[in-house]
Amino acid sequence: MFQDRLRNLQEKMKTRGLTQMLITDAPSIFYLTGRWIDAGERLLALLVKEQGAPILFINELFPEKEEEGLTFVWLKDVSDTMAVVSAHVDQDKTLGVDKNWPSGFLMALVEKLGRYDVVNASLLLDELRGIKSEEEKELMRKASKLNDEAMHILIESLEENMSELEVEERLKIIYSDLGADGFSFTPIIAFGKNGANPHHENGNRLLKKGDMVILDIGCRKNHYCADMTRTVCFGEVQEKEKKVFNIVLEANKRAIAMVKPGVRFKDIDLAARNYIEEQGYGPFFTHRTGHSIGIEVHDFGDVSSVNEDVLKPGMIFSVEPGIYLTGEFGVRIEDLILVTEDGYENLNHYPKEFVVL
Repeated sequence: MFQDRLRNLQEKMKTRGLTQMLITDAPSIFYLTGRWIDAGERLLALLVKEQGAPILFINELFPEKEEEGLTFVWLKDVSDTMAVVSAHVDQDKTLGVDKNWPSGFLMALVEKLGRYDVVNASLLLDELRGIKSEEEKELMRKASKLNDEAMHILIESLEENMSELEVEERLKIIYSDLGADGFSFTPIIAFGKNGANPHHENGNRLLKKGDMVILDIGCRKNHYCADMTRTVCFGEVQEKEKKVFNIVLEANKRAIAMVKPGVRFKDIDLAARNYIEEQGYGPFFTHRTGHSIGIEVHDFGDVSSVNEDVLKPGMIFSVEPGIYLTGEFGVRIEDLILVTEDGYENLNHYPKEFVVL
């Protein structure tokens, strides 16, 4: 599997005219090697050339086992790491790098090379990672199934006077009990007025009757991410809250119904956005409709009104329209959608219709 991914990258490099690429992002190194290494401030890099085994530059602090098909270059904390890397780079050829490498490393390498013939080649790997294999699809299904189960347990456990932070801690325990590998991102637990902030940070606000509750949660399993949002009403409900909820729900369903190969990402966004605008709430839908997901909770690519890229089978992304009314409440509903050969598969099965707890 990993050898196939490496060959696919090398083929893409040829189309770009690149003979060498330095990959430093831990998720991408995992994608190509099956090794997840959190190197922190230390150098970690994978040098891929047009042929031959890739070279992994890794600190001896990390007890990784060497294997055939991957050349290890071991570094010490006192090593001149850029001198070591530059000695393996073809000096007279363009070097592709990925987008997340800290500038301190990059500029030090450029200085060692004595030239600036370095280009951002991230898109080559981003495109490969964007199309999930059958194995990856199954991993995403399993992560989403765990997330469905966690959402059910979490909602059933909500009690008056719980704080947002207490709900976050309860979710952490739920994931552990279900066998997940922890959060894929810090969950957003927003009660009442706090829900009007799409990226609210959990705090000490207590759950009260009449609160709209946004639960944006995701777990990680086998290095693949889940992400889902449900909005529920705790206790009493106002007509305005139910009206706004149903608008967001319809926008979510309309956007998902658009999904099939060949459709543009922007058309999915507009299916949700146009409906919300028609209902008079356009100014209160303040973010894109979704994002790609896989090894990272935000993989490359998004569902936005400016993304002209077309859907291809194997892509997975979120559909999460929302309406946010400052000083009142917010509503967001999110599902993960897999593009199939002739349509889509919704990876989330936990109900999203209006419910009063």
